[in-house]
Amino acid sequence: MKKSAFFIGLFLLVAVSTQAQNPPLAASDIIKSACVEAGNTGKNVLIIFHASWCYWCHKMDSSINDPICRDLFDKNYVIRHLVLDESDDKKNLENPGASDFRDAQGGKGEGIPYWVVLDKGAAVLNNSRMPMPDGTTANTGCPAAPEEVDYFISILRKTAHLSEEELNTIRQRFLKNK
Repeated sequence: MKKSAFFIGLFLLVAVSTQAQNPPLAASDIIKSACVEAGNTGKNVLIIFHASWCYWCHKMDSSINDPICRDLFDKNYVIRHLVLDESDDKKNLENPGASDFRDAQGGKGEGIPYWVVLDKGAAVLNNSRMPMPDGTTANTGCPAAPEEVDYFISILRKTAHLSEEELNTIRQRFLKNK
């Protein structure tokens, strides 16, 4: 009995150790896979750039995954996360190429979360850079302020098949992020 417990423990240790050593997938592989899935399901792709330490990144995920919103996002988007901007002790979590992809999609110098909506061919439909009255843009990140939420809803209206009632459900949820 002790021998089998020892071997089970050893197996689990090796399995966990092997899992921990697998490097994160490259951003290009994640995007390619998401676009194939989007093409097969008639959805668009929502890429969210985030880091483990980021409070607003977690708020974004909580909002999308809230039971009142989850199905609305699932029926319209293939959602993927790209990890970047990690602290020095967690750089191993970053997806290679994520930073370059964010920069190429208008997110250079923007905070996180930063998000982009892609079509099945990986063309950018829109991103989290909200136009400002002075001609500049501001990253909405995880929408919380009314103008950020309105911008986010305007992007969802253009890139998803959501009714006004469904959009209002999402609006009300994101307004709770203040």
